[in-house]
Amino acid sequence: MKKAIIVGSNGQDGKLLFKLLLETNYKIIIGIDKNFVKCSGIAWDTPINISNKNQVYKLIETIKPDEIYYLAAFHHSSEDTPLKDSEMFTQSYNTHVFYFMNFLEATKKYSPKTRIFYAASSHIFGDTPAKIQDENTPLNPVSVYGITKADGLLIGRYYRNKYGIFVSTGILYNHESSYRDKKFVSKKIITTAINIKAGKQSKLVIGNLTAEADWGYAPDYVDAMQKILNIETPGEYIIATGIKHTILDFIKITFEYLGLDWRIYIEEDKGIVKRKYKSLVGNPTKLMNLTGWHSTVDFKHMIRLLLIAEGIQIND
Repeated sequence: MKKAIIVGSNGQDGKLLFKLLLETNYKIIIGIDKNFVKCSGIAWDTPINISNKNQVYKLIETIKPDEIYYLAAFHHSSEDTPLKDSEMFTQSYNTHVFYFMNFLEATKKYSPKTRIFYAASSHIFGDTPAKIQDENTPLNPVSVYGITKADGLLIGRYYRNKYGIFVSTGILYNHESSYRDKKFVSKKIITTAINIKAGKQSKLVIGNLTAEADWGYAPDYVDAMQKILNIETPGEYIIATGIKHTILDFIKITFEYLGLDWRIYIEEDKGIVKRKYKSLVGNPTKLMNLTGWHSTVDFKHMIRLLLIAEGIQIND
């Protein structure tokens, strides 16, 4: 039976992964986040500050986990008030690179057989000419998030090649669940549509109805993370559906399920979008061929599940 540590366990993917590992009967699971620790199979109630390498070293030396899932991320949505570049880079590099290195160093020193998963993002491809991206698509990030996630991937590759540490990176495309933070557009659409249905709001304001994304169901994606650490050879792996949809597609399906005419309630305000990103679509063939993984929930069914999770009764 395995022992695992989840870094960033209070976010969407961390919560879903903790649940998945429980269901897989892991011997020990330690989930850590900011001022937060959640455990199964062990009484570890001391929060770990991942910026403190000595605390990280002690954790890894004591537990010697079979697996580490590094899911920590600094998120700043396109509709948030912009931060100064210097502040964005500092916080992003700390979370995506330097604190990750604490776990890489701890593994090298105290638990060299540990397998590490690093959660990267489709943003590492940025302004790419490739209509569909795979593991061989050149990195070309154009956002602070993408740049720092790309560097996290490269540092993981460095430790893998130089020290023989098992480090694999999942390049995750958009994925949704009921645990999504309210700042994400998917959650905004679901919540506002439900409020409109209940008479609590009168409209949904969206920055760009034609923006496109490769959307998947988050429980499928954390299943992919676990499968990636069971591949014999570490490396980089695209986690995506290979299909893109617009935000308007998301809205139409959501409002249709609620019996609403979306045209009455939608307002587009391009001024609220502070940053624009190119639409990206991932090719998960490598992961599918090596593990048999595939997305089990399509786009429309995903939206249905998101609504049901909010207490909406849907009659098919």
